[in-house]
Order: sequence, then structure tokens, then C-alpha cells
Amino acid sequence: MADSLALGDRRLEALDHAAALVAHAWAEFDQAREIETLPSEQLLASLRESLPEFSSDVIKGLDDASAVLDASLAQARPRYFAYIGSSGLEVGALADLLAHSYDINLALDAGAASRLEAQTIDWLGEFLGYPAATGSFTSGGTISNLTALAAARERALPGSRAHGLGGHRCAVYCSEEAHYSIMRAAELLGIGRDWVRPIPLDAERRMEPSALAERIDGDIHDGITPIAVIATAGTTLTGAVDPLDELAHVCERLGVWLHVDGAYGLPAAAVPATAHLFQGLTRADSVTVDCHKWMFVPKACSAVLVRDPRALFDVFAHDEAYVPHADGVLNAVDITLEYSRPMRALKLWLAFRVHGAAAFRQAIARNCEQAQHLYSLAADRVGIDVLASAPQLSIVPIRSRAPGCPDVNAHNAELCRRLQADGRVYVSPATIDGEVWLRPCFTNFRTTTDDVDLLLSLVETLGASCRDHG
Repeated sequence: MADSLALGDRRLEALDHAAALVAHAWAEFDQAREIETLPSEQLLASLRESLPEFSSDVIKGLDDASAVLDASLAQARPRYFAYIGSSGLEVGALADLLAHSYDINLALDAGAASRLEAQTIDWLGEFLGYPAATGSFTSGGTISNLTALAAARERALPGSRAHGLGGHRCAVYCSEEAHYSIMRAAELLGIGRDWVRPIPLDAERRMEPSALAERIDGDIHDGITPIAVIATAGTTLTGAVDPLDELAHVCERLGVWLHVDGAYGLPAAAVPATAHLFQGLTRADSVTVDCHKWMFVPKACSAVLVRDPRALFDVFAHDEAYVPHADGVLNAVDITLEYSRPMRALKLWLAFRVHGAAAFRQAIARNCEQAQHLYSLAADRVGIDVLASAPQLSIVPIRSRAPGCPDVNAHNAELCRRLQADGRVYVSPATIDGEVWLRPCFTNFRTTTDDVDLLLSLVETLGASCRDHG
């Protein structure tokens, strides 16, 4: 029928064609492009067309969609070093196809699918070395951090989910380089952004435990309720890991919830060479990790894990008349914010099932080795600056100094734009201590040492002359 929303007898043809398009994309991701494809004027014009009223050919539609994606900035490419991207793991894409085809809502008990999600939480906790009693998958680190801090607020102020803060002055504590999602969570939870206490950094850009203890002691003396300390396991700027064991000692002494924001860096806890950085992780009350970052699966797949099995239930459970609450029923809506929950767990479950934990450890370790490789090369180059301490994880800020350049910040900002326009690599800038740096980050299992070498070569070549005037 012309007005049907089903593909009918064209299902297999459409599926085969989509598979061919995906296979082409995967093959392209295996080797870095020499230059990124820019959208043509014809393509841009098509994206200004009005709403279609009638049906059209599905094969043509798939081709048009593929053309748009192919002319977009794809984080899955091996020379995408900006921000902290995803690799688009192939089995994760297959899992998403299955999950979206079945379209199961995991807010309520969905039988085997709910048990698979619980198993995946267990597997993730085991992989990270964190004893999670329960947890849930969310759309990203912002929601995961919000979820954990909501539990911390309820623990510090029982009944606050029902009655609000009740005039209490409350505070949360994090490093000066914590992710902005902590500020957002404080705003949304009624704590207020002005009550987010930034704690000074040590020489390795980690939260200073003694400064934290002093600030909390002072707040308690002034009648302010500490809600949580947020330790960062891999800061966005430099990849620094806060000293978890020392922070846990402070929190345990003062009775404050310890949350570890490991959205980016926490998977490195599973790698022998970097595991020591995460000593004390098991003492945290909650942790978050974005599996669509350094676990390589497609977006969106974040997770929040907690030690206390009631912590999330106490802040999210509702007794709805239409929701069954018998023993053995797994209603994720009782431990998470969302009522409409796609099956995010399947992509990580299938990735573990197909590849095994060892393959993930090896890929993460390889990214860390690539960071050390770049740091060592750059430190020996004339005209390239690096930070005083070697990278802890896989972020390596570098900075170009062209001879006679009067404004090094403007030079590096323009150099970043030139690198992006050149198209062979993609990097983003970062401002560290008031200075503009290039901030390559390695979180892609496809990236090779040759890709890293090319990045430094381009920085040297394009940064050889002063770029501060464009």
C-alpha cells in the first residue's frame, strides 16, 4: 500500500543496501582519509528542502542519508583527536540495529532484556574493578553525574526529594578542572552553582586532598551541609586522575559521599600499567563512565554504578498504580531518571561477548602508549612545548612556538584552525592556565602510531611560521 509505514517486500533489499553502505563506511574507517570530505552545495541545498508529503524510494533515501553522513565530521575516524570521541565499535552498531528493531523499553521489567542489562552492569563493574551493587545506563555523563549526585543529596538530606532543600545551605566539592556537568547537576538539584566549591590542584593537576579537607571542615563549622565530593578520573583538559584513596580518606572521616566522575578515564583502571592511578576506587559511593568514549561503543551509552543497592531506589522510586512492584521485578524506572529507556546495554554486552575484556584492555593500553609516544617526541622538538608532567592517561596538550611570534596564544588558536582546515587530522584547542594549547586525545582503537607521527609533523609544518594574524 502506498500509505503503509512498513517496507513490505522491500525489507531485505533495504537491509542489504544499508549493510553495503555500512560496510563501505567501516572499510573507510580502517584507513585514515588524506582529507575530510566537505558537503557539496547540492547536498547543502537538499538539506533546505521542505517536508516531504508523499513516499519516495527507500534505496534513494538510504543513499541520501549516507551522503550526508559521509560529508560530516565523523569521530570514528582514526585521526580524529579532538574532544573525547567515540570509535563507533562495529559490533556496537550491530547491537543498536537489533535493539532499535525490537524497540524494547527498559524502564519496566522486560524479561530477559532487563536481566541482560543487569548482567552488563555486573560485567562493567568487574571490568573496572568497582564493586557495584546496582546501576543503570543513561544517555551520557551529564545524566549519569546528575543521577549520582541526586542520590548523594538524598543521603545527606533525607527527604529532600519530597520537601526540597528546606533552607539548608549545601555544597559540593570538585577540582578546579572538573567537568561542567557538575555545575549543571548542582543547578538542577537546587544546590546552586555558587555552592560548587572548586578545590585547588597539585603539581600534577589533581585535586589537593588537604585543601579539600580544610574547605569541608570550614563549611561544616559554618553550618553548610556537604553533599558530595566529586573526584575526576581523567580530567577533560589534561587527563589527570584525582588521588582517589586520599580523597576517600577525607570523605570517610567527614561522612561525605564520594563520587568518581570517570566519564572519560575510568576504563584505564582495567589496564595494568595505569591501574595504580585508581587506587581507592572501591571506596567510592558511586562512579560514572561513558562507555561511548573509551569503551569504544557508539553513542549513547553511559553508566552510573553505586555500592549501596538502595541509594538509587531511595531517590527515584515511585509507587505508580500501573507499575508492578512484586519481588523479582526489575523496573529500572525505580533507579533512574528516564521512563523511556532504549536498550543501551546491548551494545556493551555484545562487545564484551564478542571481543572479550582482554581486547578492550589492550586497545586502551595502546592509546596510553600513543600518548606517551607523542609526549616524548614533542618534548624533544625545538619550538614545541609540553606540560611539565607526562600524560597520566591519553590526553597530550602541546603548544607551538614559532620564531619571533609575539602572541603565542593567537598563533596556536590559528594553528588549530589551520589543522582543521587542512583536513588530514582534527584537533581541538584548550585553554590551560590562560594559555591556548592544542589538546589531542587518543580514545580510538583504530588510531596508529603513524597517525600520531603525522599529527606532530603537521603541527611542526603548519606552525613553523607565525599564525597570530591569520
